[in-house]
Amino acid sequence: MAKRFQHVAIVGKHQARGIRPLLEEIAEFVTRQGLDVYLERETALNTGITAFDALSNDELGAQCDVAIVVGGDGTMLGFAREIARFGVPLVGINQGRLGFITDISIEKYSEALAPILAGDYEMEQRPMLEGGVWRDGESIFEGLALNDVVVSRGATASMVELRIDVGDDFVANMRADGVIVASPTGSTAYSLSAGGPIMHPSIAGWVLVPIASHTLSNRPIVLPDTGEVRMEIVAGRDASVNFDMQSLASLLHGDRISVRRSAHKVCFLHPKGWSYYATLRRKLRWYEGVS
Repeated sequence: MAKRFQHVAIVGKHQARGIRPLLEEIAEFVTRQGLDVYLERETALNTGITAFDALSNDELGAQCDVAIVVGGDGTMLGFAREIARFGVPLVGINQGRLGFITDISIEKYSEALAPILAGDYEMEQRPMLEGGVWRDGESIFEGLALNDVVVSRGATASMVELRIDVGDDFVANMRADGVIVASPTGSTAYSLSAGGPIMHPSIAGWVLVPIASHTLSNRPIVLPDTGEVRMEIVAGRDASVNFDMQSLASLLHGDRISVRRSAHKVCFLHPKGWSYYATLRRKLRWYEGVS
């Protein structure tokens, strides 16, 4: 049975021009629904909004039963990673440009939010990636990602060479500008621009995509998400790894990047009747015909 919410967190892209009056309007709208409103602390500090209690991410996770994220997909990615372990469902209001996971338009937020907050919504869960970097047998970096893990060449290097293993199987040595391991959510992000396929969110898999491969036969491959993907730096200077918005630069030869399915998932709430295919049609301009 769908849940009616009571304690609502609001997170905003506080760097955006004109965000304060919009956040205040949304917060006041939620209050009029009879719900308690809390602002994420950085949002409150950077916008100067003081009319609502400001809490840290950990406090929001412990006290709130739903979060409204106002901004673009980048804002959602950053907050989703911080709040995932608490299982708080997220609602995205799009103030960005593309917005695959912040899918409620700012112009129609009130008519979409009211039913959701009252318990009338579509719910879906998205898998996450986790892993880290190992050097000489020791962990030197750990990361969590909703979209992807990207290993890239250094700024001055022509390319990076990576040994790719999946589980106990050697896959290939790839020489390229980099390699992307993307979740279904991340399949419409960097992976898509690098030539990877779109994966429906219900598919239990990842896509491994070389970036500008030196060998034309190195193609994107869809993998099950049950094993571990390992990428070892074989050649190339100053390579870096990026778990969504968390980066480690200056990787060394022999460093190993591991990627596996996280125990955490992100729960998104959508208006009733929401369709992933409708999102693709709208965002990618897959119009059915000329009317």
